[in-house]
Amino acid sequence: MEYTEASIGRIFILRLETGDQIPETIEEFAETKGIDSATVLFIGGADKEGEVAVGPKDGSAKQPIPDTKKLSGVSEAIGAGTIFTNENKLPKLHLHSSFGRKDKTITGCTKAGGIDIWNIGEVIILELNNHSAYRKIDPETGFELLEV
Repeated sequence: MEYTEASIGRIFILRLETGDQIPETIEEFAETKGIDSATVLFIGGADKEGEVAVGPKDGSAKQPIPDTKKLSGVSEAIGAGTIFTNENKLPKLHLHSSFGRKDKTITGCTKAGGIDIWNIGEVIILELNNHSAYRKIDPETGFELLEV
C-alpha cells in the first residue's frame, strides 16, 4: 500500500439535468473550476442508453478488455468515485455506480460508454488539496492507475 495525506478544499454541489453525461459533464466542470483531485458522490436517474463496464472479459489477460452492459431502461442510480488529474494534467473521473430498475440491478464503471442523466442527477464534489496523487497509465494493463 502507498498513501498520501490530503486536506479538504472547496465543496461543490451540482444539479445535472436530462442530457448531461457522465463522465464528460463532471470532468468538464472539474477542468473549468481547476479541480485537480476530489471525491465524488452521485445520486439520481440514468437514461436507458447508458453503458457501464461490469468487469474484464478475461480477468487473467495482461491488458484486460472491459465487458460492458447497457442499462435495461431508465434506472435509479447511486455512485461514488474520485477525480485525479492524469499525466496531461486533465481531471479524470473514476466513478462506479449501481443502477436499479424494477428488480434488476447492475453495477459498473461509468467510463465504458457513459451515462446520460434522466431528469436529475445530484453530485457532490469534495476537493482534495495538498497531496501528491495523480493518474498514470500503467503500461502492463493499460489502465490509468492512481499514483501516490
